[in-house]
Amino acid sequence: MQIDTFGLERWFAEYEHEAEIMLAESGVRSLSTDRFDTDPGELGYVIPTNGDPDLRARIADRYDRVADEVLCTCGTQEANFLAVLSVLQEPDDHAVIVTPTYQALHAVPDAVGEVTRVPLEPPTWELDVDAVADAIRPETRLIVLNNPNNPTGRYHPLETVEALYDLAADADAYLLCDEVYRLLAEDPLPPVASLGPRGLSTASLSKSYGLAGLRFGWLVGNEDLLETAWNWKDYTTISPSIFGQHVAAQALEREDEILAENRELVADHRARVQEFLADYGLEWYDPVGVNGFVTVPDGYETGKEFCRAVLEEGVVLAPGEFFGHPDRFRIGFGLPTAELEDGLDRIGRVLER
Repeated sequence: MQIDTFGLERWFAEYEHEAEIMLAESGVRSLSTDRFDTDPGELGYVIPTNGDPDLRARIADRYDRVADEVLCTCGTQEANFLAVLSVLQEPDDHAVIVTPTYQALHAVPDAVGEVTRVPLEPPTWELDVDAVADAIRPETRLIVLNNPNNPTGRYHPLETVEALYDLAADADAYLLCDEVYRLLAEDPLPPVASLGPRGLSTASLSKSYGLAGLRFGWLVGNEDLLETAWNWKDYTTISPSIFGQHVAAQALEREDEILAENRELVADHRARVQEFLADYGLEWYDPVGVNGFVTVPDGYETGKEFCRAVLEEGVVLAPGEFFGHPDRFRIGFGLPTAELEDGLDRIGRVLER
């Protein structure tokens, strides 16, 4: 098995450590550990290794599922990885991927099977369900969606998601939806795993909750598929972090408070960035979540060229090349307010040169 280099992660590895302002961050600013009890007791494995049964049951309730249909993972990244490996088991198995999206959601399927991409088109990034239907083959086992979308912030409506679910069910395939930003929406859609047995949902406490360092996420789906995913997990991380699980249980108990706080911050920051973009004649699709996909300013040929200019001011952005759109860059606006304002001021200096 061969897999493409993860371009965005290598970009971060090169520049993030020395950066003063990380405006490529794709989550809400991190919460402090002093808000939680951080003593889980002995630092052994989580037993059973698919996650604490009571916590899995609490997560399952959100999806109209049962505890054995939840697998706790090390973040959404592992959840997506295990889902893909569990569904695409034969070399000619085929996946339909809605793009642009987070690279792992197309690179992992492409490494183990065959992939057809269905592109979202700017400026509205609306999904053409008929294009997905046309891409389905007899060998199709998986349709992959990221909703709300990273990098565009497009939140596909319920009727679109339900139409994709019906296509997957009719093809004897699964609809896998990465829903890591779902709870930042003011009116979140029902999760895909609640739509029926052919729905798979992945999420975590990273992006919407501001708890990326916990590395705690989950995959929700039917029990037989979860057994296969758990078997794969025995060869990846074995169990989720016991520290992550300990704090995750507390965060889920307090999620109304945490999410209300984070939604308020995100709404305020979105408005600040919107005003900044308007001042400089830049455009984006008004996003749900904490990412926006912005047009490259005049005078710069590509996203990388512009992002390298911004690096000179100590600010990291994400070039659109890593999402298949070199005429754009991704900006994250979930970081602390003072850092966001400083970062925008520095970008403004680049634009005014």
